[in-house]
Amino acid sequence: MVASGSALADYPERPITLIVPWAAGGGTDATARTIARALEEELGQNVNVVNRTGGSGVVGHTAILNAAPDGYTLGLATVEVNTMHWQGLTELTYEDFTPIAQINYDSPGLQVAADSSYESLDALLEVVRTEPKGSFTASGTGQGGIWHLAFTGFLMDQDIPADQVIWIPSEGSAPAMMELASGGIDIVSTSVPEARSMMDAGRVKSFAVMAAERLSAFPDIPTANELVGSDYQVGAWRGIVGPQGMDPEVVATLESALEAAYQSDTYQDFMTQRGFGTEWRNAEEFGQMMEEMDGILGEIVEQVGLAN
Repeated sequence: MVASGSALADYPERPITLIVPWAAGGGTDATARTIARALEEELGQNVNVVNRTGGSGVVGHTAILNAAPDGYTLGLATVEVNTMHWQGLTELTYEDFTPIAQINYDSPGLQVAADSSYESLDALLEVVRTEPKGSFTASGTGQGGIWHLAFTGFLMDQDIPADQVIWIPSEGSAPAMMELASGGIDIVSTSVPEARSMMDAGRVKSFAVMAAERLSAFPDIPTANELVGSDYQVGAWRGIVGPQGMDPEVVATLESALEAAYQSDTYQDFMTQRGFGTEWRNAEEFGQMMEEMDGILGEIVEQVGLAN
């Protein structure tokens, strides 16, 4: 284990707190608790998950950056780090954190009702493009949420105006899926795992996933690139971070332990079972990804008219 002097010789020598900015019971919470269990096996210390909710993620992320940079309070940061500040919800950005490792990435899928009259993504996009503005509605999250921005960015990638489809805010994918199945909206943009139960029930179908390749858990769903030649990829990431000012050797210890935890059966089996995407980036690569995604999402927020 990496050590530097007596202060770090036994790190970690007490339990670690992992702050989750989202409520217990959701996908982010489940991911956090699973990686925490796997991390405990690597570090030999308890990793206690604490949910700090509120403000569309602002409360929890703020708690992470305000923690002591001693390696004993970490956080499971989410893609909202790249969206909240553009919308004027907070001043915090990715630069306020010490990146340690990315452990997840979920690509958005495009879902329609099972009885939709549109048989393909190409056919749907053509009608969306030619019908009057506002003829179609979409949902999947709140206004300015990642699935809203991902969907809008995809429209623009297809040379369709950002406001061509009306976005109906929802509390998440589950209520949006119910609205989709009942005919209340036309399209849902959300991760495919979040659509799985309604797909299994035969009430919705997924046209495509915005990913570099087909998802291993959903091999029958083609990529947008296969269908319409689009390389556009904007999705939801999750990763472990700490506050600014952490000792580089503590970061290195955590990075190494997290890589082993990520590769463990505990984590991989859970993510496969849930259909969540597994994507690893070390501390340096994670920091670079956050910087790149911040610019991409900032442009989309401005195009959508949500910049503040």
